[in-house]
Amino acid sequence: MKKTLSQRLAILSDAAKYDASCASSGSTRRDSAKSGGLGSTTGNGICHSYTPDGRCVSLLKILLTNFCVYDCAYCINRSSSNVERARFTPEEVVWLTLEFYRRNCIEGLFLSSGIIRSSDHTMEQLVQVARDLRLKHGFRGYIHLKTIPDASPRLLEEAGRYADRLSINVEMPTVAGLEQYAPQKKARGIRQAMGEMRLKIDAGKDRSHTGRRAERFSPGGQSTQMIVGADAASDQDVLASSANLYGSYGLRRVYYSAFSPIPDASALLPATSPPLQREHRLYQADWLFRFYGFAFGELTAGRADGMLDLELDPKLAWALDNRALFPLDLNRAPKEMLLRVPGLGVKAVAAILRARRHQAVRLEDLARLNVSIRKVRPFVQTPGWSPARLTDRHDLRSLFSPAPQQMNLL
Repeated sequence: MKKTLSQRLAILSDAAKYDASCASSGSTRRDSAKSGGLGSTTGNGICHSYTPDGRCVSLLKILLTNFCVYDCAYCINRSSSNVERARFTPEEVVWLTLEFYRRNCIEGLFLSSGIIRSSDHTMEQLVQVARDLRLKHGFRGYIHLKTIPDASPRLLEEAGRYADRLSINVEMPTVAGLEQYAPQKKARGIRQAMGEMRLKIDAGKDRSHTGRRAERFSPGGQSTQMIVGADAASDQDVLASSANLYGSYGLRRVYYSAFSPIPDASALLPATSPPLQREHRLYQADWLFRFYGFAFGELTAGRADGMLDLELDPKLAWALDNRALFPLDLNRAPKEMLLRVPGLGVKAVAAILRARRHQAVRLEDLARLNVSIRKVRPFVQTPGWSPARLTDRHDLRSLFSPAPQQMNLL
């Protein structure tokens, strides 16, 4: 019996929930009120709406189909999986996007797909959705397309012409992990496609000697996602892979998705998922690398197993492992070191640097910057405050460790 559009939407939106890399930041500003068409997007992201259960659904996030010729062990939509299958036509995805937008439910589209027939056939359908939205319907909202590494370069180039952001998933943190769990996918081909994408994105930002801009290409850049906890890769391995991706391919974001056991799972996979806190700590470490000047290797250097501390955030754990560098004089320390003080964020450090040009900054001044005095006190000194032996206390970690919680026996 043929499934209704509503039934297929339920299946394919649920199947898309495993893909975390659907952020909408980084796009160029477009507004239909000024230039005609339908919809709008801004450089800072898009508007958000919420479902009855509280989930944020700013984008229509769906798969074109959950049929797939690949048999990746970690994927619920793999060819050997016993999940219910469904498929949209490109025209149906276009219609859904426009109707959801007109009902003020979304501001854009995140579209991915299983591989059907061939990579080129699937990529052609994804591109058709974006092309029709832009050219036939004047849609100026946000579009994020999941691209297929071994698709034709012509199709990938056309995808970048219509999409705000493109992404190619590296799937696993290490090449060995990918070979073990997804032998049909090749790490070399994924990296090559990401490299070609970077060249086109960089070229799209250039101006000619006459000042004319190059043809628009994925102004929001590219992103990727890796699954954490399915293989034996440590956090050190995960972060080393991320460092390479950021440095070599200019990625806007690397997304981390904690492995979740799936029905009819392969015997290769672990029976349980990793602690969700591990995913959270990886995002924190990623943030420190991108905005605080940390090297990824520093954050796991003090851990023999190469894993981030699950009890403490990576910045605090690093400070406790490097107490010899503290306390810092809040009125003399350079910006690079102030950013390493637990409790001080980028905005707080900028405010301290501005303020100390005119007067001495005291500990009580930090409260007005919404800084956690409890977290900062052991690591800084100011006029009227010195941590004395607080920094060297053998039980300093215990002052920050979370309180014990009653185990759930049910």
